Amino acid sequence: MIVLKFGGTSVANSENISKTIAIVTNKSKEDKLAVVVSAFSGVTDMLILAGKTASAKDKNYKDIVSQIEKKHKDAIDELIPLSEQSNIIDTINGNINHLKTLLDGCYLLGELSNRTADIVAGFGELLSSQIIAVALKQKVSNSAFKDSRELIKTDSNFGKAAVDFGVTNKLIADYFKSSANQVVLFPGFIASSIDGNTTTLGRGGSDYTAAIIAAAVKADILEIWTDVNGMFTANPRIVKQAQPIETISYQEAMELSHFGAKVLYPPTIQPVLKDSIPIFIKNTFEPEVYGTLISDNPNATANPIKGISHIDNIALLTLEGSGMIGVAGSSKRLFETLSQNNINVIFITQASSEHSICIGILNADADKAKAAIDKTFEIEIAQNRVDPTIVEKDLCIVALVGESMKNHQGISGKMFSTLGKNNVNIRAIAQGASERNISVVINEKDVKKALNTLHERFFEDNTKQLNLFVMGVGNVGEKFIDQIAQQKKFLKENLKINLRVIAMANSRTMVFDEDGINLKDWKTVLAEGEKANVESFIAKVKDLNLRNSIFVDITANYDIAGIYDKFLSENIAVVTCNKIACSSEYDNYKNLKNLSRKYNAPFLFETNVGAGLPIIDTLKHLIASGDKVNKIQAVLSGSLNFIFNNFSDTYNFHDVVKEAGVQGFTEPDPKIDLSGVDVARKILILIRESGYKMDIEEIENNCFLPKECMDTTNNEDFFKSLTKHDDHFNKLLAEAKSKDSRIKFVAKFDNGKASVGLQFIPKESPFYNLEGKDNIVEFYTDRYVDQPLIIKGAGAGAAVTASGIFADVIRIGNV
Repeated sequence: MIVLKFGGTSVANSENISKTIAIVTNKSKEDKLAVVVSAFSGVTDMLILAGKTASAKDKNYKDIVSQIEKKHKDAIDELIPLSEQSNIIDTINGNINHLKTLLDGCYLLGELSNRTADIVAGFGELLSSQIIAVALKQKVSNSAFKDSRELIKTDSNFGKAAVDFGVTNKLIADYFKSSANQVVLFPGFIASSIDGNTTTLGRGGSDYTAAIIAAAVKADILEIWTDVNGMFTANPRIVKQAQPIETISYQEAMELSHFGAKVLYPPTIQPVLKDSIPIFIKNTFEPEVYGTLISDNPNATANPIKGISHIDNIALLTLEGSGMIGVAGSSKRLFETLSQNNINVIFITQASSEHSICIGILNADADKAKAAIDKTFEIEIAQNRVDPTIVEKDLCIVALVGESMKNHQGISGKMFSTLGKNNVNIRAIAQGASERNISVVINEKDVKKALNTLHERFFEDNTKQLNLFVMGVGNVGEKFIDQIAQQKKFLKENLKINLRVIAMANSRTMVFDEDGINLKDWKTVLAEGEKANVESFIAKVKDLNLRNSIFVDITANYDIAGIYDKFLSENIAVVTCNKIACSSEYDNYKNLKNLSRKYNAPFLFETNVGAGLPIIDTLKHLIASGDKVNKIQAVLSGSLNFIFNNFSDTYNFHDVVKEAGVQGFTEPDPKIDLSGVDVARKILILIRESGYKMDIEEIENNCFLPKECMDTTNNEDFFKSLTKHDDHFNKLLAEAKSKDSRIKFVAKFDNGKASVGLQFIPKESPFYNLEGKDNIVEFYTDRYVDQPLIIKGAGAGAAVTASGIFADVIRIGNV
């Protein structure tokens, strides 16, 4: 015999019930079946609400009953031929009238006893099973309905009754010995006490009903039919990459179901475990999918972790004090108090010093638990030997589950380090001696990040998902987005990096998509986005709280450079080509670096100097290896190098500056480049990264622009002033020719002093042959004394800058 159980979504409406009946009909051709069904989806909640509403003397309970009645009458009309409806309608009417009578009594008395609550809540399964039994008989003539209350006997603990298995097993076995029906359909969830009162088996009790029947008849298999393809490695609604688990042990399944895997009611496993009856989790809507098989001997897998689960709405209670050290019975008093108040303990951990005991319970029980515990220990609290109970709410328990974890070293270490890298603070830890479960308590706001991070670490072939929030999509930003789109597949297949752009913004609009923006049409998507607002952008990034989040600043904006601390302090990495932050006041620069270390959030700005050249990275390696930088000489402006390389008798200064802007070599405001401010910022960043303290005011800037050019306030006036002072620039060119030299804008740092300015470079200098937009840096160090370490290459341009930003992002992915 096979026992099948169909959950609420499987019988939510006539369409779903038809799918359920089709599955039962097909299986009945080969095996005898016992079929257990839940209430129609949502009906049990409606019944509980009706009871509470009636006992609160609110007449709206009548409207709820009317909705319940209509839902079931509609199902009859859609599932059962008109000629067959008379008897079932009479049965449903009788049940509805009984329900109304009970609720009328609750209304008049103004109370809802546990006994009445059980009867009211049980109507859902009773109504659904009676209707489905009649509909099934149209397809399987040799089928019957049997009220579970006649066979499953319990104590009188209304709400969650304990089954009397001795009586129950005999009644079930005797019934099936005498039954010749091919299919027998039962209502789940409900039972009755020995004296005949309706009881219930707890929410999710329909699974339990099916397991009780399966154990009593020694079924070949128990099939739980639901709306998902079995048990998953994590909650698929939270972890999109969650995978179905093909085989799992009873113990692993119990652990996962206890820790929130709602596909299976935890007590279900116990009745079938003794006789090793396999449990199959199947999908009513995709019956051809294998599902999950729970058994004694699941298939061995290389991964010791079978799943990651969690329980929301947890409160952590801590009882501590010197009066507990070495005092026998403290734990007994604590747990006895909780038991007497019917408070379930989900999580326990105790310090080896016996100074404190920490327990996890549901948020809803926290206040009651605190009051009860403080009452029990009131003498010790009054004597300051024990502190009043500490309560922390809005927490969550996350658990790694796997039978084989005990045979693998370092799993807990990997779990903690993975959470730590994403700034998920662990409030408490518990691990049993069986090593089948490692549980941690974290803030509820971090649960999505934690589950996805752990799943990525243990189930996704070490693929790391990077979530980018991009500010600025001009010349460089557009190239950056294009490079991501082009390399996305390569990165995932070869570097195990899954790159997603979650948000992008310009000065006008911004757009967010938690599943990743489609980069094929990103310009249209951004154009149709909401109005850009920096504070709103920051808030949304924080609220999403995604793992491996990276803020990418591709602007030259002062205000944007001023918000890096908001991201770093939330464990959100920052990648930027904007030089303003790292060349701002020294204290701000150091603060950003300190925040990066404190919150384990990378702060990368390779493109601040030399665009895509590995200048800063090389410098960091020098310093990390113990070398010391003593002197720096550099041409750090690709735009100025381009300008002076192309400035000639036939190509005047104004025109070449214009062309540099068109090519994307200058900042949007070209005066930043030509004034020497941009180069000063760059050499300052190199000085600071070399370990020296300096501010930009300490750098001597020998500006070559006439004062009138410097005093302009917009680009139009600036370019007019360049034309006006054409003679000034021509004189510089003539002087260079007379000295058989080339003009370069050089940055210097030596003996604690720094300067930037024009120099006439002779032919023997390595700077002389610097072509196009190239940069060059010479580092003189303790190790590179006579011959400097030289880095040379393209130092400007949208594509190379974008590639430098991209490289920083990949660095984070490879950490």
